[in-house]
Amino acid sequence: MSETGQCLCGAVSFTADDVQNDFHACHCSMCRKWSGGPGFGVGVGSIELAGEENLAAYKSSDWAERCFCKQCGTNLFYRMPETGMTVVWAGAFDDESKLKLTGEIYIDEASGGYAFVGDHPRQTGAQFMASLGIEVPPA
Repeated sequence: MSETGQCLCGAVSFTADDVQNDFHACHCSMCRKWSGGPGFGVGVGSIELAGEENLAAYKSSDWAERCFCKQCGTNLFYRMPETGMTVVWAGAFDDESKLKLTGEIYIDEASGGYAFVGDHPRQTGAQFMASLGIEVPPA
């Protein structure tokens, strides 16, 4: 399924293909700093951008970058350049009505000030990174 979306000011817009109908809440410290709370990520197969000159990327780790609008600051997506994996923030889509929370990652870093209800998978950061085949050295 294809879905469209954009940043708050409209300077960056996108069409994403093979959009999953679910999203995961990421509780890692970087997502919480970047979005002011957990990140709600939707996996997509591919993304076509318009207004790419207004897109900035911040390399937040050795394997990923976070992309946002230079004009209004809207956080748009997280991607792993080496694999092409792209996760769009749920709020960037024009229509979020089809999306459902189906999992949580980095639960070991979650703030104690909230908790999501529901019976869905919950993974620690180490479990999630292992599921992607990424070995992260101990801190």
